[in-house]
Amino acid sequence: MLKPLLIEIGVEELPAVPLLKELSEIEKKWVTVLEKNALVGEFEFYYTPRRLVLWHREFKTRQDDRVEEFYGAPVEIAIKDGVPTPAALGFAKKCGVEFDQLSHAEKGGKEVLYYSRTVEGRSSSEILGEMIDQWIKSLSFGKSMRWGSNQESFIRPIRWVNVTLGEELVDMELFGVRSSSETYVHRISHFEAKKVDSIQHYFELLKTGSVDLYPQSRRESILNAFATLEKEHGITIEVDENLLDEVVAITEHPTPLLGKFDENFLELPPEVIITSMKEHQRYFPVFKDGKLINAFVVVSNALCEDFSKVIEGNERVLRPRLSDALFFYRNDLKKGLSTAGLEKVVFMNGLGTLAEKIKREKVVASTIANLIYDNINPDHLDRAMEFAKADLMSEMVYEFTELQGLMGHYYALALGESAEVATAIKEQYLPSGEDSALPSTMLSAIVAMAMKVDTLIGMFSIGEIPTGSRDPFALRRAVNGIIKIAVAHQIPLNFSTLIDQLASLYPEGKEYKKNIETFIIERLGGAYVGINPSIIQSVVAKDSHVDLDILDIDSKIRAVAAIASSDSFIEAFSTFKRVSNILKDEAMDKGFNVDESLFENDAERTLFASARTAIEADYATLEERLDALFALKAPLDNFFDNVMVNAEDLSVRTNRKALVGMIYAEIYSIADIKNITL
Repeated sequence: MLKPLLIEIGVEELPAVPLLKELSEIEKKWVTVLEKNALVGEFEFYYTPRRLVLWHREFKTRQDDRVEEFYGAPVEIAIKDGVPTPAALGFAKKCGVEFDQLSHAEKGGKEVLYYSRTVEGRSSSEILGEMIDQWIKSLSFGKSMRWGSNQESFIRPIRWVNVTLGEELVDMELFGVRSSSETYVHRISHFEAKKVDSIQHYFELLKTGSVDLYPQSRRESILNAFATLEKEHGITIEVDENLLDEVVAITEHPTPLLGKFDENFLELPPEVIITSMKEHQRYFPVFKDGKLINAFVVVSNALCEDFSKVIEGNERVLRPRLSDALFFYRNDLKKGLSTAGLEKVVFMNGLGTLAEKIKREKVVASTIANLIYDNINPDHLDRAMEFAKADLMSEMVYEFTELQGLMGHYYALALGESAEVATAIKEQYLPSGEDSALPSTMLSAIVAMAMKVDTLIGMFSIGEIPTGSRDPFALRRAVNGIIKIAVAHQIPLNFSTLIDQLASLYPEGKEYKKNIETFIIERLGGAYVGINPSIIQSVVAKDSHVDLDILDIDSKIRAVAAIASSDSFIEAFSTFKRVSNILKDEAMDKGFNVDESLFENDAERTLFASARTAIEADYATLEERLDALFALKAPLDNFFDNVMVNAEDLSVRTNRKALVGMIYAEIYSIADIKNITL
């Protein structure tokens, strides 16, 4: 039989961020519990800051009966001379029956001992308490707390539990709270518990009690109200999706309200105001004609007809935060950009202070700049490297750490530095993620790359190598960033050479170059999302010799990826795989000398002529070169059909291997295609 099931776990206000981090797992973990208890069924999950709700429109009132089967030892082993052996008696004991209750069955082509029994399904109301307990305790919100006499912990104290199956309350206890036919609506609507007569009544109670149970409905309500405010006031509200998720999670009856702050605070950089509003108050910034204005939108959870006091209260709370920010900003401008004090800030044991890191980064930046033909202003490069970390000593960044780099940009402009230097300071941490923008100028690119290179080499030089999922210094992201910057700005960076050039900057006697090269090769996939990983490995993992010329690797990866997706490559792949198998014991970096006088067959002569034409031709791109080489499939197939490669005559055999070798060596110089998996 199927009946509706409502599970409501009432809690003190849940913090938004931990809830949202676990949100994608909450339903999965309930599914796991359902599967474990053979009660799988469709359901919906809802949440507000005061409740977690599971709603099954149809739920089995009891588990299905099931048959348990047990297979024992082969009969020939279990029974000797008509008498059960210890193996048979042990199997009977395991099944909980006497030996004469066992039967025989066939398994794996043998007759074995067998026993089956029907296990009656349990009533759902009998096991729901256990299931909910398993589910709740499987949720991981990070920090948790204990309350009252409870020895177990949860993210917030549980205050009420309502589990109703059909028309019946399921008797259970969770964290010392007994289930009851009660719920709580919006506090301002009604403070005390409300009696729930039925599941339908529960949903009606919440609606009349000003609780919007459905997160998507709350989200739409907020966005609709935003649209109304924008139309009424001619403004644009910046909708940060993460912030919107948080606001949805902390409200049961959301009402967006427009507030204002003093116009003189607009002296602050826009990012400072926005950060202060978002991070500390969960306010949405407001723009007009593309510019930030002295207004904000707060989403209230209050119930009232006149929200003026609510708006005034939020304006009053924001004012001192912006006052502090303006004070920090003006003080920082008075002090100017300076790295004084960074000599006392340790970057990493074994790598010295931040001041010492800046000195290394300058050398790295200069080394990279020497690779480029662009006219890089050395003074601009030196000043960008010198002041890139200066804002770490500012009062503003001390208060808002997420603004490092950005504040240095504003201070640099205000203090008369060139726009190019200021931009490089702002973009020094780019790219900051997979979809992040890249540095916009060559100067910015060199600055950002130099910092990442120093951190990468420095950490490996003292043995701080990422392991598994542990990467506290984001070295994987640094490698991806270096590759993306080099490719985007066409910086001819050979990492293997660069490590040698910079060796004197780092601890001596450390064998870290090979580790860095291996790490970069392993991380290439992160810089080429969407490209078959085996294609990347075919380019970089060809032999023991490593030459991490980033632009060369990039052009080869892209060329092979483009060719590998074509029908001609798929058709040619088996032929060239055969070639690679023939040459598996050959060193591909040696020269393959072909002696035409040893040819015995027209197929050899045709293949040699075609191969020489393809190899000696000039091509505009690597794709064109690969196309021409793979077009040798036809003469190669003809060669294999009419020629015995492993001829008895050693000189003929060697010559034939050299013939196919000269072709594969050309492809191998780009990629070892036998490593590609299609």
